[in-house]
Amino acid sequence: MRAPDSISPLILQEQLRRIGPVGLAGAAVAVLAVALALAGVLPQWQALRELRANEADASAQVERVRRGELKIAVKPEQQALDSLRQRLPGQPEASELIERLYRLASAERISLARGEYALGIDPKTQLARYQIVLPVRGSYPQIRGFVRGLLGQLPTLVLEDMELQRKRIGDSELNGRLRMTLYLSRS
Repeated sequence: MRAPDSISPLILQEQLRRIGPVGLAGAAVAVLAVALALAGVLPQWQALRELRANEADASAQVERVRRGELKIAVKPEQQALDSLRQRLPGQPEASELIERLYRLASAERISLARGEYALGIDPKTQLARYQIVLPVRGSYPQIRGFVRGLLGQLPTLVLEDMELQRKRIGDSELNGRLRMTLYLSRS
């Protein structure tokens, strides 16, 4: 006697003939579609679970930062730039610094012709930079004293270019042009 839960091969063959080749092909396509769907969806589902877990971790860390339990690590370069910004004079002080420049020139008895001034933002550091081009006239010791005084009293001033020339070899007076940049914080 046979076990009641086993299917006879004859019954199976009879059922397959009744379904026919089209039915078998349809069943095979259905099984293949389910297998492909599982193969495509399962990795995406796992990736989604990982993303949700990462999001939960990130939210927990953000909350810890808000409560002050966790400090954000600052790159040394960023820390140095932030420190520099705090020490720089503010952009509103630019006119006072330019006045100091003219007082230094007067102290050295240097004639400053009308200069060119342009305010801009440094793209790398986001600092305000005041670019200054000044025509100067005086003796070499006077101009050298003026430049020394500028760099000593205005430490955020950078001398980028200096051109000096005499009209004749025997002249003691020089005509020149100074190109400088004054760095300022944007506060």
